[in-house]
Amino acid sequence: MADHQALTDDELTELALSADPDAPLADDAVPLAELLAAGASSPGDELLPDWYMPVPMGGGRLLSGWRRRVVLVIVASFVLINAYGLCSTYGWVGFG
Repeated sequence: MADHQALTDDELTELALSADPDAPLADDAVPLAELLAAGASSPGDELLPDWYMPVPMGGGRLLSGWRRRVVLVIVASFVLINAYGLCSTYGWVGFG
């Protein structure tokens, strides 16, 4: 779309329903992330702010020592409870 006219909700709905979902992409198609980034003239003008949809973190802090053992015991206990055919969904262990 070369022109940037405002469309109403009814017009957008009509376009969406009449579109072919299996149509191939055009050779000059732009990824949505690049399109949204290009629309921001300054860091505060992005369409979705960082507090709403932040960049994913690289990795969390790994547990070590006694904390790791506690987590492993809890996970192993849930696996064993389920392996024996018991249900612990609601806090009380019973036949599920």
